[in-house]
Amino acid sequence: MRVVLCNSASPLTPIPKPPTFPATVNWPHKTLVGALTGALSFSLLISSPSSIALDSASVPASPSSHSSATDYCRQDDDTEAMSETAPELVTNEAIVEEAWNIVNDSFLDSSRRRWSSDIWKQKKEDILGTSIQTRSKAHDIIRRMLASLGDPYTRFLSPAEFSKMARYDMTGIGINLREVQDDNGGVKLKVLGLILDGPAHAAGVRQGDEILSVNGMDVTGKSAFEASSLLQGPNETFVTLEVKHGNCGPVQSIQVQRQLVARTPVFYRLEKIENSAASVGYMRLKEFNALARKDLVIAMKRLQDMGAKYFVLDLRDNLGGLVQAGIEIAKLFLNEGETVTYTVGRDPQHEKTITAETAPLITAPLIVLVNNKTASASEIVSSSNTFLYAVTLQFLYM
Repeated sequence: MRVVLCNSASPLTPIPKPPTFPATVNWPHKTLVGALTGALSFSLLISSPSSIALDSASVPASPSSHSSATDYCRQDDDTEAMSETAPELVTNEAIVEEAWNIVNDSFLDSSRRRWSSDIWKQKKEDILGTSIQTRSKAHDIIRRMLASLGDPYTRFLSPAEFSKMARYDMTGIGINLREVQDDNGGVKLKVLGLILDGPAHAAGVRQGDEILSVNGMDVTGKSAFEASSLLQGPNETFVTLEVKHGNCGPVQSIQVQRQLVARTPVFYRLEKIENSAASVGYMRLKEFNALARKDLVIAMKRLQDMGAKYFVLDLRDNLGGLVQAGIEIAKLFLNEGETVTYTVGRDPQHEKTITAETAPLITAPLIVLVNNKTASASEIVSSSNTFLYAVTLQFLYM
């Protein structure tokens, strides 16, 4: 498949310039390092514990083959969110220290500032040497602390900012999943983030829970994206989850009502080429939300059926959204085995390469339109193909 990347500085003919869309935000961190492995550069997004749903009420256990009273288990960092301390009892100092620990454990300095662990440890002593009276002051301290890193991609998300991410819910029930390696080398799925008072939280799902099955289907070994697809369904329908609370907690079957808030981000049409019998399939992708991949696949198949011989993917003014959606969409245009993204870090154990698993959905020539507001997940899609040719055009004629 031939792909051309076009940086269009002027309105297109005959395609009008699309409007500017609001900026998007990424998912937060602490259990967040793994979720960001698809990012182009290291990003640290922190949400205070008050923005993540915790619950001190005990949850009754239900019989399951996944648990046993005699099974050996151990607690780890993932179960911190399962503590019986209610969110309002988390101290301001603890929030600041958690943010400090995330940077200390995972920050990768890609600038010339030469980040020093010794200086960072001194900063902790200076900050936590005095009492932090209010939650807002704790948030301000975190912002100043992260600003000192000089990294524009390391930032703090307040609870209010975190709640705005509901529109990027990939599941329709208000949870975000991550893949965790177990002691046997297999993969299990844990709840990375919860939308406070969202459908899953209201039904009893908690941060750090392990998802065992969806509607009776075992999800052991499945990717977070595959499990999220199983959770999706028509608005106001129900999905049944079997979850294990924490590492050693009870297993519970929970029924959750889906509440879809995402709207289709895909607009498409067939364009006739002047003085030619061929047609061009034009696809405009406004953002990378939960519906992006599914609706783009539908658009491409319909345009093919309508006779499209060439395709245009318009990513101008697309500021991103779900990184995983960007990765999955990039795979639609790559040959099997080709690299989508790769990550590097301080710990080689966390280095990861993501490749396409199947043949491309289309093999027809593709033009990708970008501008200075094509960012984040859009950059993954526009730059992942090894056959990209970057050109700058004032006008593009098809």
